Amino acid sequence: MPEDWLVPDWPAPSHVKALFTTRTGGVSAAPFDSFNLGDHVRDDPAAVQTNRARLGQWLGARPVFLQQVHGTAVATLDAHTPDGTVADACVTAQSGVACAVMVADCLPVLFTDTDGTVVAAAHAGWRGLVGAGADVPGQGVLETCWAEMTAALRRQQPLGTSEQMAGHTLAWLGPCIGPQAFEVGEEVRAAFLAWSGDAASCFQPLPARGKYLANLPQLARLRLQAMGITRLFGNDGTPAWCTVTQASRFFSHRRDAARLGSTGRMAACIHIG
Repeated sequence: MPEDWLVPDWPAPSHVKALFTTRTGGVSAAPFDSFNLGDHVRDDPAAVQTNRARLGQWLGARPVFLQQVHGTAVATLDAHTPDGTVADACVTAQSGVACAVMVADCLPVLFTDTDGTVVAAAHAGWRGLVGAGADVPGQGVLETCWAEMTAALRRQQPLGTSEQMAGHTLAWLGPCIGPQAFEVGEEVRAAFLAWSGDAASCFQPLPARGKYLANLPQLARLRLQAMGITRLFGNDGTPAWCTVTQASRFFSHRRDAARLGSTGRMAACIHIG
């Protein structure tokens, strides 16, 4: 496995395996150099398939690649779940299959319970995070993902209350567009403030009227804490986690798409070994 890939530093059980890919270790040519996993970004399909096969070898499990639509749907994975399943989060209690979400500025969030019975992954851009267009107002992708995760846990073993289950849940936040780079409009700020006034601290006004810098990982932390999940690890909003500014390590849609026509995709993956 390439040395600059990220392995979560969190107290997950030893049989729970997780990683986050970077640009290195693959065969894709520029501007997708080199470990692009997205099959929808104009990269050579053969190169993408080679990269995906390498990821599966390094994981020791089959990653399921979702068709992500910036929504809140969650897929429950098993050995037969096909790539291209439409969802922005996934959950599994089975070994041999890995939850995977692709990102290139959006925030990936990985979950496990402290016993490593069920694992999950969520793709959280601002729309998915706030629950834009969701069936249940105010319920974003993190809430729907955790609801499916707890349902899967209850099918595996008798458990306590939702509050007790939240106390036994770990969440790891991966690299994403950082608070120094994520410029948004008033509509984004208003959507989060409609959920909670506490979100105001995650938006810093810019000189241009109606423009703000948004702290995506902090917004996710607020949502997770509101769910009772307080054992949070990974992205703390510091520059090392920013996909936009760390150009040699991370793909970034906001940085590269307009200039280069497209950009590659990284993946956050988790599975039960």
